[in-house]
Amino acid sequence: MATLNVDGDKSIYFEHYEGSGRPVVLVHGWGMSCRVWDTTLPALLAAGHAVVSLDHRACGLSDKDVGDTTVAGIAGDVVALVDHLGLDRPVLNGWSLGGAVVAEAAGKLGDRLGGLVLTCGATPRYIQDTDYPHGGTVDDLDATIAALRADRATFLAGLSAGVCHADVGQAVVDWMWQIFMQAGPRADTALRDLGNVDHRALLPTIAAPALVVAGTHDAIVPIGISRVAAELLPNSSFAEFESSGHAPFIEEGERYRTELVGFLGAL
Repeated sequence: MATLNVDGDKSIYFEHYEGSGRPVVLVHGWGMSCRVWDTTLPALLAAGHAVVSLDHRACGLSDKDVGDTTVAGIAGDVVALVDHLGLDRPVLNGWSLGGAVVAEAAGKLGDRLGGLVLTCGATPRYIQDTDYPHGGTVDDLDATIAALRADRATFLAGLSAGVCHADVGQAVVDWMWQIFMQAGPRADTALRDLGNVDHRALLPTIAAPALVVAGTHDAIVPIGISRVAAELLPNSSFAEFESSGHAPFIEEGERYRTELVGFLGAL
């Protein structure tokens, strides 16, 4: 099992698939694991890309007792993994909270970044501000954390049922719930930290080509957030998935894979 030391003596789990093409780093959403990319991975490998996926701190097969589980901490792991594996101008693809992570990592990589994909990404900002009407509120985040602490299993079962707008079947909903249940309580810090993240000044500095993917019916990261991200990124394209909620790579998988591979092929 491949692991990378982080935060002292702790470690995160990652998978590295060899390929001669542009390396792609897949960064999952809050509380999930690299397994959510299992229908995306084969298409990337078939197109010749090297692929790296990782489990966030406190998620999946990574250590659960890591002290720093902030968005910046996870982004630091992405950069450390890029360095550890010697990835040349990688494309970072982040889903949901992973979108905030890859935006943060992109800022650290600078001109070493090959491209950026935000898949329903929680960036530039997840909560509302005086000049930013998108997303929820700090109170919403606090209520979510309280619900997790009161009855984790039931809350995560409900969240799993609300990820997708399309009818993906009970087996897929149950599969997502099983993945969520692998995350430890320390992962909650990353969710709460979204209330502190503001990338409105960062995104305009990311010059690499970007693809912003959004689900029309996304109930977790409203599409307005993705539209702002696409406007702020100076070299971006926007792909709206009209039949999807928060997981277009599952709900409209064939189109998602086509859009992603096409974007990578044009770099």
